[in-house]
Amino acid sequence: MRILYTTLLFLHVLGVVIWVGGMFVLHFAVRPSVARLQEASMRLTLLSSILGRFMSWAAMAVIVVLASGLAMIFSSGGFRNAHLSVHLMLGVGLAMMALYLHIRFGPFRRMRAAVVTSDWPVAAANLETVRKLVALNLGLGVLTIAIATIGRALL
Repeated sequence: MRILYTTLLFLHVLGVVIWVGGMFVLHFAVRPSVARLQEASMRLTLLSSILGRFMSWAAMAVIVVLASGLAMIFSSGGFRNAHLSVHLMLGVGLAMMALYLHIRFGPFRRMRAAVVTSDWPVAAANLETVRKLVALNLGLGVLTIAIATIGRALL
């Protein structure tokens, strides 16, 4: 039983690293670097490609995080036995997942469509929305990590 739980925990942490770490890299390294490109078509095409790859990895990470988290809860006796920090983690995590789905199927999808048709103002406006929502989700991700690591001691 212990190996199952530790394997689930490994998968859970790995998913979080890919998802939250990916948002950090996008927000603080990729975006500022790509912003230096003068030509909007080049900048938006590149970011569309980078975000597309990230969205695919993030989708897998979201599934792994949710499945492993729920499996750990149920393998430990269910929600009734879970510490308040686990309930908070799940709540914030579900909000993050909903926000991810909104980004992916809302402004990101519109951005990609605008890049394909070379509608640079629409692509740029949607990219700005993606940027703001990713920043929000990154903040929620850091909050979730804080709840996971220090929540049990504080709550």
